[in-house]
Amino acid sequence: MLSAACCVMASKRGRDEGMTSHRPLRALEWVGERDGFLRIVDQTRLPREIRYLQLNSADEVREAIMHLKIRGAPAIGVAAAFGVVLGMRQARYRSAADALAHLERVVNALRESRPTAINLFHALERMHRLGHSIITAPEFQPQVNDLVLRLLAEAKAIWAEDRQMCRALAEHGAALIQDGMGVLTHCNTGALAASDYGTALGVLFVAWERGRRFTVYATETRPLWQGARLTTLELKWRGIATVLACDNAAGWLMRLGRVQLVLVGADRIAANGDTANKVGTYSLAALARMHGIPFYVAAPTSSFDATLPDGSAIPLEQRSPLEVTQPFGLQIAAEGIGAENPAFDVTPADWITGIITERGLIQPVNRATIAALLQSESPHKVTAIS
Repeated sequence: MLSAACCVMASKRGRDEGMTSHRPLRALEWVGERDGFLRIVDQTRLPREIRYLQLNSADEVREAIMHLKIRGAPAIGVAAAFGVVLGMRQARYRSAADALAHLERVVNALRESRPTAINLFHALERMHRLGHSIITAPEFQPQVNDLVLRLLAEAKAIWAEDRQMCRALAEHGAALIQDGMGVLTHCNTGALAASDYGTALGVLFVAWERGRRFTVYATETRPLWQGARLTTLELKWRGIATVLACDNAAGWLMRLGRVQLVLVGADRIAANGDTANKVGTYSLAALARMHGIPFYVAAPTSSFDATLPDGSAIPLEQRSPLEVTQPFGLQIAAEGIGAENPAFDVTPADWITGIITERGLIQPVNRATIAALLQSESPHKVTAIS
């Protein structure tokens, strides 16, 4: 459980400024240096209040990820990287063997926080690899070492790279958005889901900044309403024309000609292009296909899992039935009724018009085009972004 000491409530003035400045909240940020902490926005409280959490341990990071206080595939990967830093900073060990055992415990606990988003596992593997190399080096001394500082530098690099990738991805995708379009999006894929602009929403942010004028149809995204609570908030901050749509109204909006493009994010993409995203994405892709509407996925290359041949191998998280029957503590179903609550579904690659990445657009979406892009050298040099 998060301790009361790690919670900081924004002042009324701070909340008002956040709502009117058009400057989005950062989902997460490291504050300080070696003895610092991970600060996140508690997304379960939005949009009613802006509440910051100060996370000081790996257990607190794990709990925040599990309970969606921080969410979004890129953001939880970055958070987990900082979780390793906090876990090893807490560690007390007298030998390299002790340090390795503690590193394994910290990484494994964070791995178990959520199963679908591959960004989490990529970040943890990177942190584990570095930690292992430092600890097993002949010069490693448990009493005098720079393990935490080097892990912190790596976590900060992962954070900076995610921010750079999101910016580059948004720049590549913005050309797809034209004046007068109706763009339908699902769940939340903005700054609250990543380290900076976000993925699918980032594309819309850049297009709007370039002077394009369009309408975004944001789905509610039940049962936890990430679209209603988070996406509409981010779009409002940016001044972008937004309509909140009931999840089950999407097909009718397409039939009425309101939607010209569907744009979503991704939590994991298999080698052939099958894409796992928030549950409901599969249905939207089927509806878009039926109505002849382009369907795009926006995701950094950190969301690809080349080890999985297709979407049938993607692990899909099942969440508590209470999120459906008693959302936010409000009972809406008869007592004792069960509920299906998959957090994600998988959209077939051949239903996807294109995948927008920081390296460019993958189109058509298939095993060969994905492999070619992943093997190419990224043209974007990662630099620190303040």
